[in-house]
Amino acid sequence: MRTLMIDHAGLHVSDPKKSRAFYNEALKPLGYSVLMEIPREHTGGLTILGYGVAPMPDFWVTEGTPEKPAIHIAFHAGTRAQVDAFYKAAMAAGGRDNGGPGLRPHYHPSYYGAFVLDPDGHNIEVVCHAPA
Repeated sequence: MRTLMIDHAGLHVSDPKKSRAFYNEALKPLGYSVLMEIPREHTGGLTILGYGVAPMPDFWVTEGTPEKPAIHIAFHAGTRAQVDAFYKAAMAAGGRDNGGPGLRPHYHPSYYGAFVLDPDGHNIEVVCHAPA
């Protein structure tokens, strides 16, 4: 069993509607969806979305000034097919290619990942570590 040490992470986006549309589609192959939206009366009017696989969000998208340099976040996939599906969905949702699906043996022999830039230029990766 894989033990995760990071409980949650997030980033800031300039256009929450555009980013929501992107992440809704890009993360769907991993089983991710918006699990929580913080009420705007608690956020000073900002959009804050919590994505994850039920029951708890682990990836937060917050309206604001995007980090510079842009953030790199890697999501774990259980299969290489999920990596391929993420890449296809992210590109269809307006992502920009930053490294298509494939092996990255310079990381380790079974490292299979894909990289897409989100609407704000954040480097979003999905990686599978399992052998073929």
